[in-house]
Amino acid sequence: MQAYYSDHFVLPLPPGHRFPMPKYRLLRDRVQAEVPGLVLAEAVAATDDELLLAHTPHYVQSVVDGLLSAAEQREIGFPWSPAMVERARRSVGATLCAARTALAEGVSAQLAGGTHHAYAHKGSGFCVFNDVAVAARLMQAEAHRRRRPLLRVAVIDLDVHQGNGTASIFADDDSVFTLSLHGARNFPFRKEASDLDLELPDGCTDDLYLDTLDQALHMLWLSHAQALPGLVFYLAGADPHEGDRLGRLKLTHAGLAERDRRVLAACRERGVPVAISMAGGYGHVIADSVAVHLQTLREAQAQWTAWQAARPVEECSG
Repeated sequence: MQAYYSDHFVLPLPPGHRFPMPKYRLLRDRVQAEVPGLVLAEAVAATDDELLLAHTPHYVQSVVDGLLSAAEQREIGFPWSPAMVERARRSVGATLCAARTALAEGVSAQLAGGTHHAYAHKGSGFCVFNDVAVAARLMQAEAHRRRRPLLRVAVIDLDVHQGNGTASIFADDDSVFTLSLHGARNFPFRKEASDLDLELPDGCTDDLYLDTLDQALHMLWLSHAQALPGLVFYLAGADPHEGDRLGRLKLTHAGLAERDRRVLAACRERGVPVAISMAGGYGHVIADSVAVHLQTLREAQAQWTAWQAARPVEECSG
Protein backbone atom coordinates (compact mmCIF):
# COMPACT_ATOMS: atom_id res chain seq x y z
CA MET A 1 0.00 0.00 0.00
CA GLN A 2 1.20 3.49 -0.84
CA ALA A 3 1.43 6.18 1.84
CA TYR A 4 2.77 9.72 1.72
CA TYR A 5 4.66 11.82 4.24
CA SER A 6 5.86 15.40 4.66
CA ASP A 7 7.65 15.36 8.01
CA HIS A 8 10.90 16.72 6.55
CA PHE A 9 9.12 20.08 6.50
CA VAL A 10 9.03 21.22 10.11
CA LEU A 11 7.93 24.68 11.18
CA PRO A 12 9.75 26.37 14.05
CA LEU A 13 7.63 26.61 17.18
CA PRO A 14 8.34 28.35 20.49
CA PRO A 15 9.32 26.23 23.53
CA GLY A 16 6.32 24.66 25.25
CA HIS A 17 4.06 24.85 22.19
CA ARG A 18 1.41 22.13 22.48
CA PHE A 19 1.38 21.04 18.84
CA PRO A 20 3.18 17.64 18.67
CA MET A 21 5.47 18.35 15.71
CA PRO A 22 7.80 15.34 16.41
CA LYS A 23 4.86 12.94 16.12
CA TYR A 24 5.04 12.73 12.34
CA ARG A 25 8.67 11.71 12.10
CA LEU A 26 8.21 9.24 14.95
CA LEU A 27 5.29 7.69 13.06
CA ARG A 28 7.28 7.36 9.85
CA ASP A 29 10.16 5.76 11.75
CA ARG A 30 7.82 3.15 13.23
CA VAL A 31 6.14 2.49 9.89
CA GLN A 32 9.52 1.87 8.27
CA ALA A 33 10.57 -0.45 11.09
CA GLU A 34 7.31 -2.33 11.66
CA VAL A 35 5.13 -2.18 8.52
CA PRO A 36 7.46 -3.22 5.70
CA GLY A 37 4.64 -3.67 3.22
CA LEU A 38 3.80 0.03 3.34
CA VAL A 39 5.55 1.94 0.54
CA LEU A 40 6.39 5.51 1.59
CA ALA A 41 6.87 8.49 -0.69
CA GLU A 42 7.50 12.14 0.08
CA ALA A 43 4.58 14.38 -0.81
CA VAL A 44 4.76 17.08 -3.46
CA ALA A 45 3.65 20.60 -2.55
CA ALA A 46 0.17 21.77 -3.48
CA THR A 47 0.17 24.67 -5.93
CA ASP A 48 -1.66 27.98 -5.52
CA ASP A 49 -4.15 26.93 -8.22
CA GLU A 50 -4.92 23.74 -6.30
CA LEU A 51 -5.35 25.61 -3.02
CA LEU A 52 -7.74 28.05 -4.72
CA LEU A 53 -10.16 25.20 -5.38
CA ALA A 54 -11.19 25.40 -1.71
CA HIS A 55 -9.79 28.72 -0.44
CA THR A 56 -10.32 32.36 -1.31
CA PRO A 57 -7.64 34.19 -3.31
CA HIS A 58 -7.17 36.73 -0.52
CA TYR A 59 -6.52 34.06 2.08
CA VAL A 60 -4.10 32.06 -0.09
CA GLN A 61 -2.15 35.22 -0.93
CA SER A 62 -2.08 36.29 2.73
CA VAL A 63 -0.59 32.95 3.77
CA VAL A 64 1.89 32.69 0.93
CA ASP A 65 3.12 36.30 1.16
CA GLY A 66 3.23 36.47 4.96
CA LEU A 67 0.40 38.99 5.25
CA LEU A 68 -1.59 37.26 7.99
CA SER A 69 -2.45 39.54 10.88
CA ALA A 70 -1.38 38.74 14.43
CA ALA A 71 -4.97 37.76 15.21
CA GLU A 72 -5.12 35.43 12.21
CA GLN A 73 -1.89 33.77 13.27
CA ARG A 74 -3.21 33.32 16.81
CA GLU A 75 -6.35 31.65 15.46
CA ILE A 76 -4.26 29.25 13.42
CA GLY A 77 -2.00 28.63 16.40
CA PHE A 78 1.27 28.92 14.46
CA PRO A 79 3.52 31.92 13.90
CA TRP A 80 3.97 32.70 10.21
CA SER A 81 7.20 31.63 8.55
CA PRO A 82 8.20 30.37 5.11
CA ALA A 83 8.48 26.92 6.72
CA MET A 84 4.85 27.14 7.84
CA VAL A 85 3.76 27.81 4.26
CA GLU A 86 5.83 24.96 2.83
CA ARG A 87 4.65 22.50 5.47
CA ALA A 88 1.01 23.46 4.81
CA ARG A 89 1.46 23.00 1.07
CA ARG A 90 3.08 19.60 1.58
CA SER A 91 0.33 18.46 3.93
CA VAL A 92 -2.27 19.21 1.26
CA GLY A 93 -0.06 17.65 -1.40
CA ALA A 94 0.13 14.41 0.57
CA THR A 95 -3.65 14.15 0.65
CA LEU A 96 -3.83 14.88 -3.09
CA CYS A 97 -1.41 12.00 -3.70
CA ALA A 98 -3.32 9.68 -1.35
CA ALA A 99 -6.63 10.50 -3.05
CA ARG A 100 -5.31 9.76 -6.54
CA THR A 101 -3.75 6.51 -5.35
CA ALA A 102 -6.93 5.48 -3.54
CA LEU A 103 -8.95 5.96 -6.72
CA ALA A 104 -6.51 3.67 -8.53
CA GLU A 105 -5.86 1.06 -5.83
CA GLY A 106 -8.73 1.23 -3.34
CA VAL A 107 -6.87 2.45 -0.24
CA SER A 108 -4.08 4.92 0.41
CA ALA A 109 -2.97 7.13 3.28
CA GLN A 110 -0.91 10.07 4.30
CA LEU A 111 0.96 10.27 7.59
CA ALA A 112 -0.39 13.69 8.59
CA GLY A 113 -3.25 15.85 7.28
CA GLY A 114 -6.83 16.06 8.40
CA THR A 115 -6.63 19.87 8.68
CA HIS A 116 -10.38 20.20 9.01
CA HIS A 117 -10.59 23.47 10.98
CA ALA A 118 -9.41 25.56 8.01
CA TYR A 119 -12.22 27.50 6.35
CA ALA A 120 -12.24 28.86 2.82
CA HIS A 121 -11.22 32.30 4.10
CA LYS A 122 -9.17 31.57 7.21
CA GLY A 123 -7.17 29.02 9.16
CA SER A 124 -7.88 27.82 12.67
CA GLY A 125 -6.91 25.22 15.26
CA PHE A 126 -3.46 24.28 13.86
CA CYS A 127 -4.95 24.08 10.35
CA VAL A 128 -3.67 26.41 7.62
CA PHE A 129 -5.21 24.91 4.47
CA ASN A 130 -7.98 22.30 4.38
CA ASP A 131 -6.32 19.30 2.75
CA VAL A 132 -9.47 17.21 2.35
CA ALA A 133 -11.47 20.07 0.84
CA VAL A 134 -8.75 20.83 -1.72
CA ALA A 135 -8.34 17.14 -2.56
CA ALA A 136 -12.08 16.55 -2.94
CA ARG A 137 -12.43 19.47 -5.32
CA LEU A 138 -9.36 18.50 -7.33
CA MET A 139 -10.41 14.86 -7.69
CA GLN A 140 -13.81 16.06 -8.92
CA ALA A 141 -12.15 18.42 -11.42
CA GLU A 142 -9.85 15.69 -12.70
CA ALA A 143 -12.81 13.33 -13.17
CA HIS A 144 -14.61 16.08 -15.10
CA ARG A 145 -11.60 16.65 -17.36
CA ARG A 146 -11.61 12.94 -18.17
CA ARG A 147 -15.32 13.25 -19.03
CA ARG A 148 -16.30 10.90 -16.27
CA PRO A 149 -19.51 11.20 -14.22
CA LEU A 150 -19.56 13.59 -11.30
CA LEU A 151 -17.37 12.20 -8.52
CA ARG A 152 -19.43 12.19 -5.35
CA VAL A 153 -17.38 12.34 -2.17
CA ALA A 154 -18.01 11.47 1.47
CA VAL A 155 -15.92 12.70 4.40
CA ILE A 156 -15.90 10.44 7.47
CA ASP A 157 -14.36 12.66 10.12
CA LEU A 158 -13.52 10.76 13.33
CA ASP A 159 -11.15 13.28 14.83
CA VAL A 160 -12.42 14.13 18.33
CA HIS A 161 -12.98 17.74 17.24
CA GLN A 162 -15.76 18.66 14.83
CA GLY A 163 -14.69 19.31 11.25
CA ASN A 164 -16.11 22.82 11.22
CA GLY A 165 -14.02 24.17 8.34
CA THR A 166 -14.87 21.22 6.10
CA ALA A 167 -18.56 21.51 6.97
CA SER A 168 -18.51 25.21 6.11
CA ILE A 169 -16.72 24.77 2.78
CA PHE A 170 -19.17 22.11 1.59
CA ALA A 171 -22.33 23.53 3.21
CA ASP A 172 -24.02 24.19 -0.14
CA ASP A 173 -22.39 21.40 -2.13
CA ASP A 174 -24.61 18.35 -2.62
CA SER A 175 -21.76 16.44 -4.23
CA VAL A 176 -19.85 16.16 -0.92
CA PHE A 177 -21.37 14.52 2.17
CA THR A 178 -19.75 15.50 5.47
CA LEU A 179 -19.99 13.25 8.53
CA SER A 180 -18.46 14.25 11.86
CA LEU A 181 -18.43 12.15 15.05
CA HIS A 182 -16.95 14.31 17.80
CA GLY A 183 -16.93 15.42 21.43
CA ALA A 184 -19.93 17.60 22.21
CA ARG A 185 -18.09 19.89 24.61
CA ASN A 186 -14.79 20.06 22.80
CA PHE A 187 -13.27 22.56 20.36
CA PRO A 188 -14.63 24.18 18.24
CA PHE A 189 -17.12 25.58 20.71
CA ARG A 190 -19.18 27.04 17.88
CA LYS A 191 -19.90 24.11 15.60
CA GLU A 192 -20.83 24.28 11.92
CA ALA A 193 -23.55 22.05 10.46
CA SER A 194 -22.20 18.96 8.72
CA ASP A 195 -24.55 16.80 6.66
CA LEU A 196 -24.42 14.44 9.64
CA ASP A 197 -23.16 15.38 13.11
CA LEU A 198 -23.15 12.96 16.03
CA GLU A 199 -21.95 14.27 19.38
CA LEU A 200 -20.36 12.27 22.18
CA PRO A 201 -20.28 13.04 25.92
CA ASP A 202 -17.10 13.60 27.89
CA GLY A 203 -15.72 10.30 29.14
CA CYS A 204 -17.26 8.28 26.28
CA THR A 205 -15.84 4.73 26.22
CA ASP A 206 -15.45 2.09 23.52
CA ASP A 207 -18.95 0.58 23.56
CA LEU A 208 -20.87 3.85 23.27
CA TYR A 209 -18.45 5.18 20.68
CA LEU A 210 -18.68 2.10 18.47
CA ASP A 211 -22.48 1.97 18.77
CA THR A 212 -22.65 5.61 17.70
CA LEU A 213 -20.23 4.95 14.85
CA ASP A 214 -22.43 2.10 13.62
CA GLN A 215 -25.40 4.49 13.60
CA ALA A 216 -23.39 7.07 11.70
CA LEU A 217 -22.22 4.60 9.06
CA HIS A 218 -25.76 3.24 8.66
CA MET A 219 -27.06 6.76 8.07
CA LEU A 220 -24.22 7.51 5.65
CA TRP A 221 -24.94 4.50 3.47
CA LEU A 222 -28.70 5.06 3.74
CA SER A 223 -28.26 8.59 2.44
CA HIS A 224 -26.39 7.13 -0.55
CA ALA A 225 -28.88 4.38 -1.29
CA GLN A 226 -29.32 5.56 -4.89
CA ALA A 227 -25.61 5.93 -5.62
CA LEU A 228 -22.57 5.27 -3.47
CA PRO A 229 -19.85 7.91 -3.18
CA GLY A 230 -16.95 7.47 -5.55
CA LEU A 231 -14.38 8.37 -2.89
CA VAL A 232 -14.26 8.56 0.91
CA PHE A 233 -11.85 10.71 2.89
CA TYR A 234 -11.35 9.16 6.33
CA LEU A 235 -9.93 11.34 9.11
CA ALA A 236 -8.66 8.78 11.60
CA GLY A 237 -7.85 11.00 14.55
CA ALA A 238 -5.90 9.51 17.47
CA ASP A 239 -7.34 12.09 19.85
CA PRO A 240 -10.37 10.08 21.05
CA HIS A 241 -7.78 7.96 22.92
CA GLU A 242 -8.02 7.93 26.72
CA GLY A 243 -4.48 9.28 27.02
CA ASP A 244 -5.02 12.36 24.86
CA ARG A 245 -4.45 15.80 26.41
CA LEU A 246 -7.21 17.47 24.35
CA GLY A 247 -9.65 14.64 23.64
CA ARG A 248 -11.86 14.28 26.76
CA LEU A 249 -12.98 10.80 25.61
CA LYS A 250 -11.85 7.43 26.97
CA LEU A 251 -11.31 5.10 24.03
CA THR A 252 -8.72 2.33 24.34
CA HIS A 253 -6.22 1.26 21.71
CA ALA A 254 -8.46 -1.76 21.03
CA GLY A 255 -11.53 0.43 20.63
CA LEU A 256 -9.79 2.67 18.13
CA ALA A 257 -8.48 -0.32 16.19
CA GLU A 258 -12.05 -1.61 15.94
CA ARG A 259 -13.20 1.85 14.81
CA ASP A 260 -10.70 1.74 11.94
CA ARG A 261 -11.66 -1.79 10.99
CA ARG A 262 -15.36 -0.96 10.82
CA VAL A 263 -14.88 2.15 8.69
CA LEU A 264 -12.37 0.67 6.27
CA ALA A 265 -14.13 -2.68 5.94
CA ALA A 266 -17.45 -0.93 5.24
CA CYS A 267 -15.84 1.05 2.42
CA ARG A 268 -14.10 -1.99 0.94
CA GLU A 269 -17.23 -4.14 1.08
CA ARG A 270 -19.04 -1.48 -0.97
CA GLY A 271 -16.17 -0.94 -3.37
CA VAL A 272 -15.67 2.68 -2.29
CA PRO A 273 -12.03 3.88 -2.42
CA VAL A 274 -10.77 5.57 0.74
CA ALA A 275 -7.97 8.09 1.33
CA ILE A 276 -6.89 8.23 4.97
CA SER A 277 -5.45 11.16 6.92
CA MET A 278 -4.10 10.80 10.45
CA ALA A 279 -5.69 14.04 11.81
CA GLY A 280 -5.27 14.91 15.51
CA GLY A 281 -3.41 13.20 18.32
CA TYR A 282 -2.07 15.02 21.38
CA GLY A 283 -1.19 12.29 23.83
CA HIS A 284 0.25 13.05 27.26
CA VAL A 285 2.72 10.42 26.08
CA ILE A 286 3.38 11.09 22.41
CA ALA A 287 4.09 7.40 21.81
CA ASP A 288 0.41 6.66 22.56
CA SER A 289 -0.74 8.87 19.67
CA VAL A 290 1.88 7.36 17.39
CA ALA A 291 0.69 3.86 18.34
CA VAL A 292 -2.92 4.72 17.46
CA HIS A 293 -1.87 6.09 14.07
CA LEU A 294 0.32 3.05 13.46
CA GLN A 295 -2.52 0.62 14.03
CA THR A 296 -4.70 2.69 11.64
CA LEU A 297 -2.06 2.20 8.96
CA ARG A 298 -1.80 -1.53 9.71
CA GLU A 299 -5.56 -1.90 9.29
CA ALA A 300 -5.43 0.16 6.10
CA GLN A 301 -2.78 -2.15 4.70
CA ALA A 302 -4.89 -5.20 5.58
CA GLN A 303 -7.89 -3.71 3.81
CA TRP A 304 -5.74 -2.72 0.81
CA THR A 305 -4.55 -6.32 0.53
CA ALA A 306 -8.14 -7.60 0.61
CA TRP A 307 -9.13 -4.98 -1.95
CA GLN A 308 -6.38 -6.04 -4.36
CA ALA A 309 -7.33 -9.69 -4.03
CA ALA A 310 -10.89 -8.90 -5.10
CA ARG A 311 -10.09 -6.68 -8.10
CA PRO A 312 -8.98 -7.52 -11.63
CA VAL A 313 -5.28 -6.91 -12.24
CA GLU A 314 -5.91 -4.36 -15.00
CA GLU A 315 -8.20 -2.33 -12.74
CA CYS A 316 -5.59 -2.19 -9.98
CA SER A 317 -3.08 -0.68 -12.39
CA GLY A 318 -5.25 2.41 -12.83
